[in-house]
Amino acid sequence: MEKNIFVADLAAMKRFAFAVARHAKPGFVIGLAGDLGSGKTTFTKYLAEAMGIQDVVNSPTFTILKIYRGTIPLYHMDVYRLETIGYDWSLEEYIDGDGVAVIEWYPYVGAMLPKNLLSIDIRATGETAREIRIKGEGEYDKVVEDVVRRYGN
Repeated sequence: MEKNIFVADLAAMKRFAFAVARHAKPGFVIGLAGDLGSGKTTFTKYLAEAMGIQDVVNSPTFTILKIYRGTIPLYHMDVYRLETIGYDWSLEEYIDGDGVAVIEWYPYVGAMLPKNLLSIDIRATGETAREIRIKGEGEYDKVVEDVVRRYGN
């Protein structure tokens, strides 16, 4: 299932992330795509907050991976730099791990990804406005349906 959602501002992005977080469980995989500055890390900050994580969440651009501990661990990856250097990183243990994996620029590591995941493509349409395409297959199909229902538009 694939749906488009309009997010008018940061409060709406937070509401959207909280709707997604209701489905957070070990093994949950979220792929984020969008241009630089589109809101991938902002979404992740709000997701972490909804998961009860109190750490400061920021982009792991230079470290590739940041681990945030909560009731369920959050594995936040930014794989932008891996497009040109290949798959030298062993990220599978986190993608298939005991927490929620959020992967910014996920198409760059397509070979590492599970068959089914929740993909969220964020496109800036204004200073704070965003258009989000959310897509899920398999078990994530119902996640999309629930998130759209809860978030509204």
